Amino acid sequence: MKITYAWCMLGLLAWCPAAQAQAPAKQAALDAVEALDAQIHRMSRALWDFSETALYEYRSAELLIGILERDGFDITRGVAGMPTAFVARYGEGSPVIGILAEYDALPGVGNAPAPMRQPRADGITSGQGCGHNLFGAASVGAALALRRVMASEGLPGTIVLYGTPAEETVVGKVYMARDGVFDDADAVLEWHPGLTTEVRNQPGRAMNNFTVEFFGQAAHASADPWNGRSALDAVELMNYGVNLMREHVQPTTRIHYVMPNAGEVPNVVPEYAKVWYFVRDVNRTSVDRWYAWILDIASAAAQGTRTTHKVFLNTGVHQYNLNRPLQEALQTNLELVGPVAFTEDEEAFARALQEYLDIEAKGFEAAIKPLASAVQPARGGSTDVAEVSYIVPTAGFSVTTAAAGLPWHSWATSASHGTDAAVKGALVAAKVLASTGVDLLTDPALVAAAKAHFDEQTDGAAYQSPLPEGQAVPLPVEDP
Repeated sequence: MKITYAWCMLGLLAWCPAAQAQAPAKQAALDAVEALDAQIHRMSRALWDFSETALYEYRSAELLIGILERDGFDITRGVAGMPTAFVARYGEGSPVIGILAEYDALPGVGNAPAPMRQPRADGITSGQGCGHNLFGAASVGAALALRRVMASEGLPGTIVLYGTPAEETVVGKVYMARDGVFDDADAVLEWHPGLTTEVRNQPGRAMNNFTVEFFGQAAHASADPWNGRSALDAVELMNYGVNLMREHVQPTTRIHYVMPNAGEVPNVVPEYAKVWYFVRDVNRTSVDRWYAWILDIASAAAQGTRTTHKVFLNTGVHQYNLNRPLQEALQTNLELVGPVAFTEDEEAFARALQEYLDIEAKGFEAAIKPLASAVQPARGGSTDVAEVSYIVPTAGFSVTTAAAGLPWHSWATSASHGTDAAVKGALVAAKVLASTGVDLLTDPALVAAAKAHFDEQTDGAAYQSPLPEGQAVPLPVEDP
């Protein structure tokens, strides 16, 4: 409350969320989302059915593009070198209000929409364990609703729906940000499915996502191993060094890896091996520090095994740059719309999932959490939304779409996100996005307050991409 009061008194603005009356345009936005209920359901289900993984979201992107194009949006395809990235625009002039849409799925977590481990009938093994089917559907629904309100109410400005692929590999928005896609926006809004309903008020973690390839010499593992140089030995030596390093990093640091390639057969000394790392911490400075250390370990591993190696930084992100005026606007509209109202049958489904996983069977946690007066400590993972937040004022929120305590990025959340209960969360999100979009289109003081806070947080510094200059998107070359 103290921070809210301070912003209302600052003089940069005359906008205070608690004092805003519900304007006719805002009610029109809520009504427009209600009218789009069936379409949001269809989009959510189709994206769940597709469950396409990062940079393979061809059908998902085309579905959303087609809906937006038929509704009067101008479409730019293949943005920032990614075939599944797009930008949809409606209107002209200022303010330019952006809405982010995600639609990629996760590999290996597919499940039928059932409260137990059960493969999908169509054989698809990927799944919407992060709920991006809901994310994409609600964001597009909000853009459609705002287009209707702008037309009916004669509101000036521009709505931009950013179709951003490959969030799960933290790629899409990073390359879009590097290429200036978000540069003309005045404010950007986003949401995410979750276990709770709240405005985002913690910055997450900065991250580097990189691979290290080792190149050795093949030989018969029994007849003449002395003629071989094992790339797998190099990977194992690197991993061992990193695991010793863990004792000497900060408690906030997170380091994890997988080995996509570790040789073919045991009786051939592997001439090629590859390890894929994520390193995270609460800010870019710390990530850069640990990244440099890990690169030293990789180099030492190559020297120790008489192999050579190559490092490729797939992507990197900052921690999220929170924007208090936009957070407060989202909180006001979240409370206006209200929490998801789950039926007893939907609660029973949630409890059955919890019982199957042997966690407390308490159903959904639907109540709206208050917005704390101060930024909360970092938790969870990393997001490429962070890169947008260093270019333009950005804020987001979550809406409950899965039962309390479920493991995220899992078959259980994939199952949940294929249900009508989860789509109720998407409908709430679309209403909050559309309502806040109306605030930004109709209240210049809110836009000014968001920009003033952004300038204060960034101290006027221009955005610096973590990517190497000129690097192309690491597009997949094989079927998933």
